[in-house]
Amino acid sequence: MATPLQGIGIAVCVLLAASTAGCARGHAAIAKMPEAPEVSVVTVHKGSVPVTMELPGRTSPVAVAQVRGRVDGIVLSRNFREGADVSARQHLFQIDPAPYRAALEAANATLARAQANLAAANALVERYKVLLAGNGVARQDYDNAVASQGQAQADVASGRAAVQSAGINLGYTDVISPITGRIGPSAVTAGAYVQASAATLMATVQQLDPIYVDLNQSSLQGLELRRDVASGKVKLDGTSQARVTLLLEDGSRYPLSGTLQFTDVTVDPATGSVTVRALFPNPKGVLLPGMFVRASIDEGVKDGVVLVPQVGVTHDASGKATALVVGPGDKVALRALQATRTSGSDWVVEGGLEDGDKVIVAGVQKAPPGTNVKPVELARAAPAPVALN
Repeated sequence: MATPLQGIGIAVCVLLAASTAGCARGHAAIAKMPEAPEVSVVTVHKGSVPVTMELPGRTSPVAVAQVRGRVDGIVLSRNFREGADVSARQHLFQIDPAPYRAALEAANATLARAQANLAAANALVERYKVLLAGNGVARQDYDNAVASQGQAQADVASGRAAVQSAGINLGYTDVISPITGRIGPSAVTAGAYVQASAATLMATVQQLDPIYVDLNQSSLQGLELRRDVASGKVKLDGTSQARVTLLLEDGSRYPLSGTLQFTDVTVDPATGSVTVRALFPNPKGVLLPGMFVRASIDEGVKDGVVLVPQVGVTHDASGKATALVVGPGDKVALRALQATRTSGSDWVVEGGLEDGDKVIVAGVQKAPPGTNVKPVELARAAPAPVALN
């Protein structure tokens, strides 16, 4: 049987054991408390960014001359190398000139006969004029002589016109290039018969330096740009001609820049687009007519926008752009954004974010709205020009 002192000892031991067990459970609970998840963030700042308009288009020559036969005849020779550069007034073809030389000689002979008849008519009129004063000739004879003089003068004028026409036709037998440019394949060979009535195509010359680039801009893009300029969101650079750069079909950048020439005022009802024309130097002939290109037109500067990496922006079921932001107390909040354009790997955000906001770009699956997180700043590259896509 235990003594009272032994009972007290046993009670103390029981209490100590219970206390020790409770402490162990408390430490275990503390050890199991989760740490705040770590997320990568980008601190965004409002600023001004260049604005460019990216448009598709095709190249077209500044001038195109279709060399056609202007007289009938047999082609005697071709005097150029196909695909070569030719200059204005350069001889391209020779059409048989013999019939036209003969026609010119006949016209000169007709003119000479008419001039001789005019000389005789002039002399007769002068003689009759003297005789008429002394009643040596009838008035009717004098009037007939004056009429014959007028007919002779008309014959001389007609003869001169015939000589000029024959000379022009003779000149057309020597076919020349009307412009400086690059000539394509010959459509006729020596021995071919060309006809003026059919306007036989002989060759085509295209001026390639400089060269046009015709771009297609949607009417909506033009409307948005004009609205942004009017509201002050986009500031034009003040130059009279906007600078244009090209991307070629293989993705390489054309080394020379061009200038904007004009924007068409008519919207194509079939495509809803307007034509924007730019002019590019083409000294090495890199740009050929009909090539597909993409052009970037420098439009100005957009103020008060934020560039957010595309990985940090999502879209809800309705298509509205959203982003997760680390707010005060490192708590995650959902923000609705005004983001309708992209620039490289960034969204151009015009509303919904403030200067200095921290946008989550990695670890969003661990950070639903309302969660406390541990933000880690992520370095980012310098912003690229904004392209209005």
